[in-house]
Amino acid sequence: MQELSNQLQEILDKDFIRPSYSPWGAPVLFVKKKDGSFRMCIDYRELNKLTIKNRYPLPRIDDLFDQLQGAQYFSKIDLRSGYHQLRVQDEDIPKMAFRTRYGHYEFMVMPFGLTNAPAVFMDLMNRVCKPYLDQFVIVFIDDILVYSKNKTEHEQHLRKILELLREKKLYAKFSKCEFWLREVKFLGHVVNSEGIHVDPAKIEAIKNWDTPKTPTEIRSFLGLAGYYRRFISNFSKIALPLTKLTQKSEPFVWEQKQEDAFQTLKQKLCNAPILSLPEGCDDFVVYCDASHQGLGCVLMQRDKVIAYASRQLKVHERNYTTHDLELGAVIFALKIWRHYLYGTKDNKLRNLWV
Repeated sequence: MQELSNQLQEILDKDFIRPSYSPWGAPVLFVKKKDGSFRMCIDYRELNKLTIKNRYPLPRIDDLFDQLQGAQYFSKIDLRSGYHQLRVQDEDIPKMAFRTRYGHYEFMVMPFGLTNAPAVFMDLMNRVCKPYLDQFVIVFIDDILVYSKNKTEHEQHLRKILELLREKKLYAKFSKCEFWLREVKFLGHVVNSEGIHVDPAKIEAIKNWDTPKTPTEIRSFLGLAGYYRRFISNFSKIALPLTKLTQKSEPFVWEQKQEDAFQTLKQKLCNAPILSLPEGCDDFVVYCDASHQGLGCVLMQRDKVIAYASRQLKVHERNYTTHDLELGAVIFALKIWRHYLYGTKDNKLRNLWV
């Protein structure tokens, strides 16, 4: 209760909230942050059900990392309570109301928990940083990554971004910013001049993951593991015994094949390879494989692995002949990596069965 009282007083003093007489009122909850402190959040699920969804596209993680090819220096800027730097329109303020034992309040700035908050903030940051996007800055919601090929460029790039943030009155949290790095943690990955690695903190979490006891726990594990599937050859094939247990029609019986799949995924994630960043648009080679357990492929460039991809077979595909499955693997690879392969020369598709 003391934490709630302190945080309410803090955001009242900052004029983020005000006393409310709104007929609405969402409950309060707390979320633990990385540093061990707690963030007060509002449970806006009922409001979100009635909200018209903003379809503003969030960028693909793979596309963001592809921009970092050749970068040697990095700086990461984290905005201070980024959402709270956006004002809510006057007519919408009553909808932001929440109730506590200390009173009824409403946010005048954008709170955490709104379904459209990430899209709205992403739109703002893209408009603010538009002059420098795809040149030396990556933006993902409230995280800003500045990257450069040498020290001189990095000094210039940093100055431009910091001046831009000051001009637009967007404020960073200095304790969470990192400057002049040769290796940076970003979006659950570690990036340096060698390529992309899995974040060691995530590896530790996977290593210590207990055997799932319910379908929900399996989904939770596969959710984290699936985020790094580009690092694992034949991920879908390995995960198939686990995926089956998440289906409602399947009784939850943990057998040796599930244990083997679980341990194999943990082992492969804990020993994940370094993936290279693409260099230019040429010399890509795609290797495809197919079986009645799934489709798999690997994208390579000049003998370096760029990414792995795989998927399980759909119900009707289980009746396909071998050569149809092989063709399906080729089509699958072309679809997911078309932005690397279409319109370029000297790229090759090879089937592992040949």
